[in-house]
Amino acid sequence: MSRIAVVGGHGQVARFLLDQLVANGHQPVALVRKEEYRAELEAQGAEVRLLDIENQGVDAFVAAFEGCDAVVFAAGGGPDGNKERKRTVDLEGSLKSIEAARSVGIRRFVQVSALGMDEDPPADANEVWRAYVMAKRDSDAALRASDLDWTIVRPGVLTDDPGTGRVALAETLEKADVTRADTAAVVAAVLDERGSIGKQWDLVGGDTPVADAVRALLD
Repeated sequence: MSRIAVVGGHGQVARFLLDQLVANGHQPVALVRKEEYRAELEAQGAEVRLLDIENQGVDAFVAAFEGCDAVVFAAGGGPDGNKERKRTVDLEGSLKSIEAARSVGIRRFVQVSALGMDEDPPADANEVWRAYVMAKRDSDAALRASDLDWTIVRPGVLTDDPGTGRVALAETLEKADVTRADTAAVVAAVLDERGSIGKQWDLVGGDTPVADAVRALLD
């Protein structure tokens, strides 16, 4: 059994991921900001540790990662219109996670990003969207430049529809919808595949079973 630290452990994708990790024989460690989430997440089989991504430093991340074998960065500032939180959560949270993982000797690191983040935002994009794109772009670049065993999953437009277990996964895809449940299934699948290390994949809904879609891209 591996212990998997999930940064942003109460997020919408993360809650599906906790179930997937348990089903795959792992022990998820949900890192969350609020004590009130504990009972719900423990009921899903997760260990819960408190971590304030925005207001705590790398030392707190190091403590939160103790005893874990891998990190999944699944946190996001959310659709709250707050430009600043795109930097403090999506970018700085990722950077602190990368540094802390290296400090405690965790090699495996999977990051949930978003499709299309290497493209410049449209000229008429609002400042919040522009900040979001830059935060995701910079956090992905930092992870790629690290010496960690990284994988980046870039889902398209996330939906709350029931998971289908079928996706399209490739280095480059046109933006389309994908369910949060299917996104979590892909993240859980790549964690267990060493052939996914050093890979960045776009993800949308499709016709290929998750396990087959992942295996098709492995070296």
